[in-house]
Amino acid sequence: MRLLLVCALAALTAVGLAAFRPAVVTPLEKAAAQSIHAERLRADVRFLESDLLEGRVPGSLGDRLAQAFIAARMEGLGLEPGAPDGSWFERFDIVGVSSRPAGPIQVSRGAEKEELRPLEDVVATAGVPSPEARIEGAEIVFVGYGAAEQGGADSTGVALKGKVLLMMNHDPESDAPSAAERRPPCASGDDKYDLAARMGAAGAILIHTAPSAGCPWPLLQSSWGAEQFRLPDEDGPPLPVKAWITEEAARRIARLAGLDLDALRRRAERRDFRPLPLGVTLSLALRSEVRRAQTANVIGRVPGSDEGLSGEAVVYTAPYDRLGNPPGQDAIASGARDHASGAAVLLAIAEAMKALPQTPPRTTFFAALGGEESGRLGSRHLARQPPLPAGRLAADINVDAITLGGRTKDVTQIGRGQSSLDDWVEALAAVQDRHVVSEASPDRSRSDPFSLARLGVPVASLGSGTEALSPPAGGGRRAAGATPADAPRARSDDGDIGGAVEDAQLLFYLGVKVSSATPRPTSRRNDELRAARTMARAETGIR
Repeated sequence: MRLLLVCALAALTAVGLAAFRPAVVTPLEKAAAQSIHAERLRADVRFLESDLLEGRVPGSLGDRLAQAFIAARMEGLGLEPGAPDGSWFERFDIVGVSSRPAGPIQVSRGAEKEELRPLEDVVATAGVPSPEARIEGAEIVFVGYGAAEQGGADSTGVALKGKVLLMMNHDPESDAPSAAERRPPCASGDDKYDLAARMGAAGAILIHTAPSAGCPWPLLQSSWGAEQFRLPDEDGPPLPVKAWITEEAARRIARLAGLDLDALRRRAERRDFRPLPLGVTLSLALRSEVRRAQTANVIGRVPGSDEGLSGEAVVYTAPYDRLGNPPGQDAIASGARDHASGAAVLLAIAEAMKALPQTPPRTTFFAALGGEESGRLGSRHLARQPPLPAGRLAADINVDAITLGGRTKDVTQIGRGQSSLDDWVEALAAVQDRHVVSEASPDRSRSDPFSLARLGVPVASLGSGTEALSPPAGGGRRAAGATPADAPRARSDDGDIGGAVEDAQLLFYLGVKVSSATPRPTSRRNDELRAARTMARAETGIR
């Protein structure tokens, strides 16, 4: 009997694994994938990157034009409207805050004073939608990397309420598998600002370095110097001032305190680090223009073909917004790669899905998301009002910024290790003779897939490959968005779009396989998002 049970269990396990692993791509799927071609991708990117759309800033005319274009393309492909109200548009309100210094930004230690230059040394914005935000003589406390166990007065005895927290960006490199795997997106740090708000801080300042931020200071100036958006009903305690500071300016603050920034950084990497009051105070005032606006997610759907599975869904998500015309810049940040290419790939995958002789068993939603650059506003709203309850979403397949630099030997997966979809991505990449590499920490809070992942939805998010198969097409022209500094102003004509075609085909195969998978993919039970999921499920009433 014991032998019989063991054999039965082994058989069931084998069946489950066989059902879970992606099969070889079928000839019909390969034929449908051929509808994804460079000319169509380039044409869609070219429209979305056009200066006529003025960078697709949320709430702008260019934003509405992008929405109308994407909805028209979805309708032309034969998709059905997929928003909860039966339309193409899941509209939601946003609040825009444009902040400017109302006077000098000054750090002091007794009679000694240092003045910080707006934009050149520090970029500050109001963290609350009010006409004025002010810090008057608040002490600066160096809190290292801002880990939760380091940050609160309860665990350290250092009171942080009413203080200004000076933080290193991201995580200590000594804790990371490699710098490349732990690099956050440009202008990340929402989790650190949230921590500072929970501590009752008057403000938080992140120290910028190009390796830790994944972008140079001028690009951060562009994004944080522009209007900042938020959802009008954001929960949680307020943080009056959010700021970034250059490494050189942070060194000046440390010297004013009689300390060395490099020594502070090394100290912060120790497990026994505790917040360190610097004896230096900060004073600044910000005046803000506050406006209410509206943006939207554009959602189409392909109904499932299986009566038993069509009540569940695979969701494709991709942002379509960008930065507009940031202050101090001489060109519109149109973002061919980031994020016009993601929206174009979303449409290309939808076209391939409609080219199948029979649509996949589960329903497929295609959601082009607004407000990603402003703190994943569209994905957060989608998580609050998903097209189906989160428990019926088999997976979120996210398109971030796709390769415009030619074909690559690899494909980059963001947040690898968070779900069993990793196995699928790896197997399907192998079909294309490619391998998978990891990018960034799985809980990077400015990334769109985090919103559904924290509800327990398995997520696969792919970004640009890095190992070029051959030099870019066009006689060695620079690949579009080849560096973070290039990305906002890069044009589709600057690069080779062949890599984007392969990425789109891989994502198409992944959605088709997941749509028929039994059992469904699963999220890792003991991962870094467990606490976030518990909180999110409590907020949304999900059990």
